[in-house]
Amino acid sequence: MALTPEQIDRYARHLVLREVGGPGQQKLLRAKVLIIGAGGLGSPLALYLAAAGVGTLGIVDDDEVSLSNLQRQIIHKGSDIGRPKVESAKSAIEALTPDVKVVPHKMRLTAENAAELIGAYDIIADGCDNFETRFLVNDTCFAEKKTLVSAAIGEFDGQIATFKAHEGDYPCYRCLYPEPPPPGAIPPCSEAGILGAVAGIVGAWQALEVIREIVGFGEGLAGKLLLFDGLGARTRTITLPRDPACKLCGGNA
Repeated sequence: MALTPEQIDRYARHLVLREVGGPGQQKLLRAKVLIIGAGGLGSPLALYLAAAGVGTLGIVDDDEVSLSNLQRQIIHKGSDIGRPKVESAKSAIEALTPDVKVVPHKMRLTAENAAELIGAYDIIADGCDNFETRFLVNDTCFAEKKTLVSAAIGEFDGQIATFKAHEGDYPCYRCLYPEPPPPGAIPPCSEAGILGAVAGIVGAWQALEVIREIVGFGEGLAGKLLLFDGLGARTRTITLPRDPACKLCGGNA
């Protein structure tokens, strides 16, 4: 697939990077990424993946844009209030670049539709806001042999990891969290609050990890967990080993 003159101009800053270049840009243009959630993480994630030229972006979200979303969900604007988030995100991406095909999935990910949705994409990027969906995404990615780039945020902090236990001696999400926390143990964003810029930082980093997995440069976060502390202005990366007793990917799964 040869790049057009317009694409050569648009992605010029990628093309001069020896770690990306023309072959890497072509990989991006051929890639299919499914984004779970068009909220605080999904917004910067989708915009940066679209700007990078990821050829197909699927977006799963069943919610509509509300005024309180706009403090951190930068893909939406005031005139989108009341509109489905997947449609608002689609419009923003199409205004940014013509190279990206956006597939809106206005639905909630469930045990009934997860395999079909996730199986249709190359890489899954999870930025959802509930543990039920996180565990469903992880389990389905393992079953469908799909790489999962997962991110989560709190009031001033966040974490990112890449899970691909299907490829070798890597952990899955259940190696980190074997089971969901008890109901009510972690307050939702509406109660705890969140600084909008934290979502931007973590979502952009998540986009970097997705691009890295597609192109294949540098050292990624498979088998690691990156922790971001916005209050202390620091990051920390820890090793995340595979749990041999994991219910999903362990020896006795």
